[in-house]
Amino acid sequence: MKRIFSIAIVVSLAALSIGNAAAQQYKWTDRDGKVQYGDVPPSGANATPLKGPRAAPAAPAADPAAKDAAKGPLTPAEQEAEYRKRQAEAQKGREKEERSTQEAQIKRDNCAGAREQLRVLESGQRYARTDAKGERYFVDDDQRAAETARARKLVGEWCS
Repeated sequence: MKRIFSIAIVVSLAALSIGNAAAQQYKWTDRDGKVQYGDVPPSGANATPLKGPRAAPAAPAADPAAKDAAKGPLTPAEQEAEYRKRQAEAQKGREKEERSTQEAQIKRDNCAGAREQLRVLESGQRYARTDAKGERYFVDDDQRAAETARARKLVGEWCS
């Protein structure tokens, strides 16, 4: 049992040391003028990357999330900004979907009205209209033909 435990520790330390050896190292001068070395330079320091082990070039990320992941973890303010951005985009998507649903309903209603108008005009029954004074009058054959053509055009526009 001790042997398995010691082998596990040795393997984990070896993996840890290999990972640290492959990390990028930087050189910078601190406030006191002393030269410092490390894998994470302080913010605002004029750090120079040191020549490290040759690594395989990374393939360019096509995914924006992968690019963001390469930058490191987001600050709480950045996380909040990303959240608000996603919420705004979702709201715009819902509004767009609602508009398209309303437009589709209007189109269906207009189609039904145009078809009903065309059915009445083509039925051959007497067709009456109301003038500006509110008085009813019957449509003659020429007016019926013009309104039938107009109704067919509307059916073509709204019911396609």
